[in-house]
Amino acid sequence: MEQHGEHRSLVSLRASLTCALALIASGFAASAEAACRLALVLAMDVSSSVSQEEYALQQNGLAAALLSEDVSRAILQGSDGYVALSVYEWSGRYQQSVIVDWLILDSRAAIAQAAARIAQSERSYSRFPTAMGFSLGYGAGLFKSAPNCDRRVMDVSGDGINNDGFGPLIAYRHFPFQGVTVNGLVITGSDPDVEWFYESEVLHGPQSFLEIADGFEDFERVMTRKLFREISNLMIGEAPTSRPSLRPSRL
Repeated sequence: MEQHGEHRSLVSLRASLTCALALIASGFAASAEAACRLALVLAMDVSSSVSQEEYALQQNGLAAALLSEDVSRAILQGSDGYVALSVYEWSGRYQQSVIVDWLILDSRAAIAQAAARIAQSERSYSRFPTAMGFSLGYGAGLFKSAPNCDRRVMDVSGDGINNDGFGPLIAYRHFPFQGVTVNGLVITGSDPDVEWFYESEVLHGPQSFLEIADGFEDFERVMTRKLFREISNLMIGEAPTSRPSLRPSRL
């Protein structure tokens, strides 16, 4: 009888361990699901309106913005998960090029790695127009290979309006933008309508916002502010626009 009792105790212990291991495994799975708080796609304009000097200001400005103390701290201080980053350049209909594939920014070394890839990359294109709709569609496709994150944000910067192919509003209707917020960074000086275009057609989703750089020389400062807002999920209010009545609702 004692052996049978021991056997029953052993079976009970094994069952308890199996149950505990299952609970631990499910906890790990749930933790993995919640491990990413933000999937962030950065899209940089390299169309023909951007000179090589302006491209360098944009390229080095983005790298410096990622390495800034405010942005680095915002990336790493999140107790609810990490930030995943992807960066691509865009211009014409079929001229998009990834320069940073999905990279988990969970340390200063990882942030430095992303910044180095951006700073050391060679310009992908320089002679093509501004096909914003195609660019947005491409960016939406990148989220398919992203980690499963609480938020998905696309950050589009540029100095001009769409002048090739379909525009942003058509892209938002035909590409998978459900749950994706699109923010904008306008670089003034090349096109007088660029602010209106970004405000009325590019911004997408609840709490989307626009930042404005006074030329490419101002790009680093504004990108630093923009990344900090996006990563910290700060909603300071809608960005100013000269034509607020023309902005359609896309919520």
